[in-house]
Amino acid sequence: MLKLTKRSDYGLIALRHLAIAGDETSASASAKEISTAYRIPLPLLSKVLQILAKGGFLNSEQGTRGGYRLARPADRITTLEVIRAIDGPVILTSCFTHEGGECEQFDTCTVKSPLRKVHEGILSLLENTTVADLSADRGPLAATPLIAIHPAAATAASTVRKLTQ
Repeated sequence: MLKLTKRSDYGLIALRHLAIAGDETSASASAKEISTAYRIPLPLLSKVLQILAKGGFLNSEQGTRGGYRLARPADRITTLEVIRAIDGPVILTSCFTHEGGECEQFDTCTVKSPLRKVHEGILSLLENTTVADLSADRGPLAATPLIAIHPAAATAASTVRKLTQ
C-alpha cells in the first residue's frame, strides 16, 4: 500500500499549521501548541520538528516567545522535499532502486516500465504540491485534477487518467 508515514504526515501538518497561522515566515508555534491542536504525540512531533529544522524548513527560537517558524515561504516548500527529508526516498517498488536486480522477475517483468511512469507521476505531483497548496482554502479538491498520466504504449490494459486528492 502506498502510504505516508505518520512522521511525514505530522511534518506536513505542522508546516501547514505554521503557513496558515500568519504572515508566512513570521508566525510561530511551539511543538506543544501544534501537538495539542492536532492531537499528535508530543515526543514524535518534537523529533519531526527537529528534523525539519535541521533540513532548513523551520527556524527554531528559544524563550518565552520562541517556537518554530517557517524558514522560507510556504510556496517554496514542496511536499516531496519534506517527505524525503523525513523518510528518505519515495519508492513505489524495489525495481526503481539499485537493488531491483535482486527481484526474481526483474528481467521478465512486464509492469516495471508502466509502474515507473506511475512512480514518476507521483513524484511530479508531490514536487508540484507546496505547503502553500496544502494551506489554501480551495474547497473540495476531488473535482480538480492535479496531474494527468498517459500510458506509454497503446496496448496498456488501463489508463490512469487523473490523480486527485
